[in-house]
Amino acid sequence: MDWFTASDYWLSRLVFQRALAGLYFVAFLAAALQFRALLGERGMLPIPRFVARVPFRRAPSLFQLHYSDRFFALCAATGCAVAAALAAGLDSRLPLWGGMLLWLVPWLLYLSIVNVGQTWYGFGWESLLLEVGFLAVFLGNDEVAPPVLVLFLLRWILFRVEFGAGLIKMRGDACWRKLTCLDHHHETQPMPGPLSWFFHHLPRPLHRVEVAANHVTQLVVPFLLFTPQPIATAAASLMIATQLWLVLSGNFAWLNWITIVLAVPALDLGGEAPDLPATPLWYEVVVLAVAALLLALSYHPVRNMISRSQIMNRSFDPLHLVNTYGAFGSVSRVRHEVVVEGTADDAPRRDSEWKEYEFKGKPGDPRRWPRQFAPYHLRLDWMMWFAALSPAYAQAWFGTMVERLLENDPATLRLLRRSPFPPDEPPRHVRARLFRYRYTTWRELRETGACWERTYVREFLPPTRLAQPAGQGHRP
Repeated sequence: MDWFTASDYWLSRLVFQRALAGLYFVAFLAAALQFRALLGERGMLPIPRFVARVPFRRAPSLFQLHYSDRFFALCAATGCAVAAALAAGLDSRLPLWGGMLLWLVPWLLYLSIVNVGQTWYGFGWESLLLEVGFLAVFLGNDEVAPPVLVLFLLRWILFRVEFGAGLIKMRGDACWRKLTCLDHHHETQPMPGPLSWFFHHLPRPLHRVEVAANHVTQLVVPFLLFTPQPIATAAASLMIATQLWLVLSGNFAWLNWITIVLAVPALDLGGEAPDLPATPLWYEVVVLAVAALLLALSYHPVRNMISRSQIMNRSFDPLHLVNTYGAFGSVSRVRHEVVVEGTADDAPRRDSEWKEYEFKGKPGDPRRWPRQFAPYHLRLDWMMWFAALSPAYAQAWFGTMVERLLENDPATLRLLRRSPFPPDEPPRHVRARLFRYRYTTWRELRETGACWERTYVREFLPPTRLAQPAGQGHRP
């Protein structure tokens, strides 16, 4: 079938595949380095406890069949290795079917992680990586030209990501309609980056322009993805530029980066089309069947997108094949942070010395400038932002985290930037307090060197200690 492939997009496919493999590598690396404290056998939300109550059909995963920390580490390491091999182009050196199977491996492994990841993996970019990664299986390698249907479906995902995000903003917080959300967003976003302070202090008229440009990019430009070239390339390029602006303004894990990667297949990157053999019939049949399945599954995301009660970041099937997306349907006006502290005193007193735990990404010490972590995802830091919004977000895991801090648990301490207590001298009590944070002004920055100013709000968790063995007292 002559219409089945688009050989002019071979370079776009190549760039897309190598970049997607890089994001897979980052995702598996984050899983490998963080899982023990979050999901391990002694984690805050242990996988064995989850799979004991959730059946396989609701959360298909290799870990439903077997779990141990060693097995999880093996799966994450395998994912890193396969992702690195794909980034190096190993799929192009295999037969077509072999390349497809190689792309299927990281998708299956990451699906297994996400489906048992619970709160720690409840972010929209997890499902987005899976949806995009599933389509990558059918994009082919150097033996065939890129299939038109798969290229179209990649644009369809990008359309839903951008247009859905635009709709949720217009339907959600009134500040998006008034063009005032960026007066607050750079200060209250989950994890500011090194330039966020400067973005916040841009002139307010420029903030209005930013919001208006965002609405155009998310509500108008996505329709141009389905127009002929060079208009589609211009639309995708504008989306890439917008996402790079967001990369500079904050830490959003790989959300911005995967959106950029999604835009690549819509670009006409030029280059002489290679002379490729005809596509095998079995491959055409498989791609047609997958395309029909994904278009049928798009019903629920489209229905959600056009609904007045639109919801963000929802999967409609346990394989995360077609999902709905969105971000910042509402914007906080005030930033709160949970500050966790410990003391070595057996009984906390008014004059006790409380030492603060430092997290890697979330604001803590007002003088410590935010760092760039994206596309790497600091899951605990993100959930600490949600905990500051409402204790309900932390109810399932915060108590266990405190218990691990009281034990000086090495896996938990590795999630932090610094613990104030030596490894062999754990704290006797840990507490948490809620503070209001705001960016300092230019004058305050010059005078104090601090980028944040914080004010105590209330107690979040009273001083807590480990339960004593029988006959040795009791937990206060």
